[in-house]
Amino acid sequence: MPSVATVKDGPPAVREQLQKLRAEATRRLASLSEMPPSGTVPEQVLELARNVRHVVVVDASHSRVYVFEQKSSGLQLVRSFYASIGRAGFDKEVEGDLRTPLGIYHITSRLDDQQVEELYGIGALPLNYPNEHDRRMGRTGSGIWLHGVPSDSYARPPQSTDGCVALANVELEPILRLVQPRTTPVVIARQLEWVNAAKAEPERRSLQNLIEGWRAARNSGDLNRLMSFYSPQFASGQRDLAQWRQVLTRDIEQAGQRPVELKDLAILNWREQNDLLVVTFGEVREGQRTGVIKRQYWGKEGGLWKIFYEGVIG
Repeated sequence: MPSVATVKDGPPAVREQLQKLRAEATRRLASLSEMPPSGTVPEQVLELARNVRHVVVVDASHSRVYVFEQKSSGLQLVRSFYASIGRAGFDKEVEGDLRTPLGIYHITSRLDDQQVEELYGIGALPLNYPNEHDRRMGRTGSGIWLHGVPSDSYARPPQSTDGCVALANVELEPILRLVQPRTTPVVIARQLEWVNAAKAEPERRSLQNLIEGWRAARNSGDLNRLMSFYSPQFASGQRDLAQWRQVLTRDIEQAGQRPVELKDLAILNWREQNDLLVVTFGEVREGQRTGVIKRQYWGKEGGLWKIFYEGVIG
């Protein structure tokens, strides 16, 4: 077997492969000392809906995927895996830049090994990239997945995909089994910040009050009060703010005196570059057993939270 010194002096392809193996080994070993402190959660996850059991969190700079489970005592870390991201790193901006996006996403579907090419191993979990915030920022591209690897893969550098997040098949398998398409959130962060759940409680309550304020305004029938929660740059599909005002007007007229209740509220918070809230809830009218599932994107404008997107997702 050649010594390290010999390999250093070997062909460029050999030196490159050695560098990749060392990078992978370094990331895997570092994870042993980088586990989140007990009692902490990712700062982005302020509240999960009661009907959502798990959240997947990716630390792009540390090549790590964490799976948290919602239990009666709060979020608990249940699994942690090594992962690879885009060959050009992270913070995706345009199609084909070989970068992994950063942000708050949701799994849109679950694909098994019969639905994907062998390149993606035992399956894949497509994400809703670009989300509404990405579109607002002019980001392009598509086809961002959490996926497996070919069955003959034994080594995998930290940066080796076209922009997806890749895991070993044996590690992807439990994630494929646990997640819920359309509702399981996936946070991809440059570097995770861990916060004590109790210390995050005041912020969670403040944002709950904000959303309750929106609900109360909707139930009041006062359209001007309700519209004060929306951004002048609001867009939902082809509708701008003026057209959305017409949608809300019809909704209020049709609802009559039946107030809206919000079920299974989820609040995810993103602070990188722009303050962002991703809010998901079931909207149920009084006297009804079911309703639509909505998602809102809120951004800070002049120091105030404003809704810049709202739409039905189910």
